[in-house]
Amino acid sequence: MDGTLLDLHFDNHFWREHVPLRYAERHRLDIDTARSELVPRFRLKEGTLDWYCVEYWSRELGLDIVELKREIDHLIAVHDHVPEFLQRIRQAGKRVVMVTNAHAHSLALKMEVTGLTDAFDALICSHDIGYPKEDPRFWTGLGNEEAFRNESTLFVDDSLPVLRTARAFGIRHILAIRRPDSRSPAREIEEFPAIDGFHEIMPETANIRTR
Repeated sequence: MDGTLLDLHFDNHFWREHVPLRYAERHRLDIDTARSELVPRFRLKEGTLDWYCVEYWSRELGLDIVELKREIDHLIAVHDHVPEFLQRIRQAGKRVVMVTNAHAHSLALKMEVTGLTDAFDALICSHDIGYPKEDPRFWTGLGNEEAFRNESTLFVDDSLPVLRTARAFGIRHILAIRRPDSRSPAREIEEFPAIDGFHEIMPETANIRTR
């Protein structure tokens, strides 16, 4: 979701700027000291469920992470062409499933703001599976929740570690997102086929079947 369908600028700003600001206020620190305390704690949890868990960080930092996200929810934005792409592939008869590392509370907020819920046949959080998408066990667990065939599934993500795990699991069609954050330069990606936006893989109207 974040960085693939939604602009990663919200999350980058939230964790790099907004959380340190509120943490500094809460603990009576200057902003640089707050960042110096937070960055190592964040890095320690990268790639784990705790990193994505708003309840974990609320408890650890003494902050209401969901409420802090609401303070800047005006920054939540959908990448260009995403709604049209989702609509067209469903009209083409494809099952569309979002699998996200986002905690259910974060997912609910972002679906509330973007109105994208009805664009999917299913929404699956890694917390419900018990492992993040970076963990091979996530994909086994996902298969128990949502039947899919490796050879015919298209998986799009902005995280290279996630894409590597999906490839190792055997998912055949994989695409990376070059520019997850609209405020940052596009990345050079050689390891996977990559797109700048969903307009590049938009199904043609003529190929969409009517229901």
